[in-house]
Amino acid sequence: HLALVAAPRTRKRWRRWIMRRWCRALCAAFAVRVELVGSPPPPAALLVANHLGYLDILVLGAHVDAAFVSKAEVAHWPLIGRLARDFDTLFLVRERRRDLPAMNAQIARALGQGSGVVLFPEGTSHRGDTVHEFRPSLLAPAAEDGREVWAAALSYRTAQGDPPASTHVCWWGDAPFGPHALALARLRGIEARVEFLPRPERHADRKELAQRLHAAVLARFVPVP
Repeated sequence: HLALVAAPRTRKRWRRWIMRRWCRALCAAFAVRVELVGSPPPPAALLVANHLGYLDILVLGAHVDAAFVSKAEVAHWPLIGRLARDFDTLFLVRERRRDLPAMNAQIARALGQGSGVVLFPEGTSHRGDTVHEFRPSLLAPAAEDGREVWAAALSYRTAQGDPPASTHVCWWGDAPFGPHALALARLRGIEARVEFLPRPERHADRKELAQRLHAAVLARFVPVP
C-alpha cells in the first residue's frame, strides 16, 4: 500500500525535475540569462507574478516546482504547448466566467495535494511599462483557506543593438505567436530578471489580497525598455 501511495508522488517529483531541465534548456536555446533576486518560495506554494509573455513560463519553470495556470490556447502552441500539457498545466478559458469555480477547485486540489501553483493575476500579458491590476478571481482558494501567497516581479532586457524587449520579448496585443517566437529566437541575448519577494501575503478577502500582492509586485517591478 505504501508503494502505491508513494508512486504518484515519485512520478510528480520526476515530472517536475524534467520540467525544470526542459525550461532551462529552452532558456539556453533562446540565449536567456536569468538573474535571480531573492529566493524562490517554499515547495507547494501559491506564487503570483506579473505577466509579460510566454517566456515567463520558461523563466519561472526553470526555478520553481509548480504547475502553471494558463490560458487554454497555450495547449496548442508548438513546443511550449506540448511542455505545458505534459507537466500538469491548468488550462483556463478566461472569457468563460462560469469556468472559474472549476478552476479554483483545481487550484485548491493541487495545493492540497502538495503541489505548487503559479498564476498570473493580471489576466493577460503586456509590454511591461507597469504592472496592471491583479484580478482577484483565482485567489479565492488562498483567501478561503487562509493560505500564504508568494509573489515575484519579472522584467526583461535585450542585448545592446538588438530590438527592445518591450516588443521582441514581451508578447502582447494581437502579435501572432509564430512570427514573434522567430523574432525572439534571432535576438543575440535576453536578460531576464526575477525578484522573489521576501514575504508572502495572506488575507481572508480575495480583493484585498489581490491589491496587496499587486502593490508588492509593483514596488519591485523594473519597467521593460
